[in-house]
Amino acid sequence: MHPHVEKLFLSAQKEKKLIIGLMSGTSLDGLDIALCEITGQGMNTHIELLAFTTVDYDDEYKARIKRVFAKRHCDLEEVTLLHPWIGTLHGNMVADCLKQWGIEKQDIDVIASHGQTIYHCPKRQHQRDCYGNGTLQIGDSDHLAVAAGITTIGDFRQKHIAAGGEGAPLAVYGDYLYFTSSDEHRILLNMGGIANLTYLPKSADASDVFSSDIGPGNTIMDAYIQTHFAPLHYDQDAKIASAGKVNQALLEALCDAPFFKLDFPKTTGPEVFNLAYLANAQQLSGTEHLNHYDVMATLTLFSATMIARAINQCTAKLSHIAVYASGGGIHNPLLMQHIVANCSQLDEIKDTRLLGINPDAKEAVLFAILANECLSGGEQHFANKAQGIANITMGKVSFAD
Repeated sequence: MHPHVEKLFLSAQKEKKLIIGLMSGTSLDGLDIALCEITGQGMNTHIELLAFTTVDYDDEYKARIKRVFAKRHCDLEEVTLLHPWIGTLHGNMVADCLKQWGIEKQDIDVIASHGQTIYHCPKRQHQRDCYGNGTLQIGDSDHLAVAAGITTIGDFRQKHIAAGGEGAPLAVYGDYLYFTSSDEHRILLNMGGIANLTYLPKSADASDVFSSDIGPGNTIMDAYIQTHFAPLHYDQDAKIASAGKVNQALLEALCDAPFFKLDFPKTTGPEVFNLAYLANAQQLSGTEHLNHYDVMATLTLFSATMIARAINQCTAKLSHIAVYASGGGIHNPLLMQHIVANCSQLDEIKDTRLLGINPDAKEAVLFAILANECLSGGEQHFANKAQGIANITMGKVSFAD
């Protein structure tokens, strides 16, 4: 047996593993690095988050990604070169973190890498009969593994599509394994660039569980801030939005996208919800004259309204529902206030800290769970579902040399 395969085999036999989960989202803030001690597998999974950090991306990284991000037409040579460059960069970031944490690379069983999404394209979006669903993440896991010196598992989204899904959202598997409760119906709400949710009934019946994108979380708001309030990257504490007034005509135009009329589950991305989408809504509503503060106030209520509608749709026939939030959106007080105000059954939205997971680390932790299931998982809880969840834990394995 090859030594690398033998080491992977031995890791798979361990009851307790050290796994690093990586997440780099569409907000392009930085690389989330979560060091997880994971015991067990399946519904018996237990996680202790030993260390977590977000390594901020510098302006050069952001500029390079933005040249190819969510664009139908871009420089193919640059995409080709970025793929290994990001993988190596992420690997070096992991190696630097381990040094800071005083942990040897040989003590880590595997890295679980999300990669950097640059284009998401489900069939309902591209509507080309000759093709199925598609999504593209760059940040080659082979280069990442070599740079970090640690076996890496990646390309989970490609497996999701190959199994019949749309490549997103992948939170459902880890959410189901780790956050299901027999005491209450739960919604796990994540608000990154795009907002998504996972519905977890207290029956724990996998056939009733689903995960779906909702629409924009922070993506349009952040893009608007970066365009009109540079060098700011986001509306910290909603100070800008709070200084404006909501325009009802623009809000109605923003809420009128065909995507919102689709049934769950569904996926979307910044390819749809972007500044061009906003400009079109302003043109349709005759609101091109609005000042930037009023636009931000309206965009904040827009994201909140669609998130609240999705929660209301999931909870219409339920009682004792609890919503636990994660992602950058939880730090926007106005967004959170609007969501609660528009949810018919909620007095508050909690965050995943109450469930033992740092809300900023949650998505990185969920990828660590996928890697753990890749190594040691047995039963495929969603094997009979048509959401492409079957076998998504079997990512691409890249060895360190």
